[in-house]
Amino acid sequence: MDNTFLTQITNGIIEDVETGRNGSFVLVSYSDCPKCDSPDQMIRLNVGNNTVILDENNNRILLRDLQKGMVVNAAFSNATTRSIPPQSAAYVIQVIGRPLEDQVTVGRIVDIDRQNRSFTTISDGNISSVIRFHLADDAKIFNSFGRPMQFASLVPGLRVRVRHAAFMTMSIPPQTTAFEVRVITV
Repeated sequence: MDNTFLTQITNGIIEDVETGRNGSFVLVSYSDCPKCDSPDQMIRLNVGNNTVILDENNNRILLRDLQKGMVVNAAFSNATTRSIPPQSAAYVIQVIGRPLEDQVTVGRIVDIDRQNRSFTTISDGNISSVIRFHLADDAKIFNSFGRPMQFASLVPGLRVRVRHAAFMTMSIPPQTTAFEVRVITV
């Protein structure tokens, strides 16, 4: 596909979905530079009959299936209005994650990335259960006695219970956000 007339965003968050007699749109916030401290951008993606909306498995879904809080990738026209927020015609909107809900996973830490504040677990030695957790900024970490501990104290081999977001990326291994980590046993 020729990208000359196309702009793409990844990991945008749906802020609003609206259908009315003046048309349908999805308001999406996103970051131009995820590793920078730049503020999130907003864009109003106008949804028409030619807009393709997909779920995590690349199945077509309807506009009404989109919900606030979903994580999406989108492709839209380079032609945008100068309004606030800018508006553009949406070509493709693909859901890559669901709204933040909590789930719990128990596993053993097999890898830690101190620089990116993330760690990888495996459950019951099953290679298909590997998950990479990225700690939320306000994530809490507790030792086996329930006392707060530092991220630096987590080491491979610890068995942990992780409270995390319900969505996961489709990468290998899947990745998600951890809100709370509790050491169960060593």
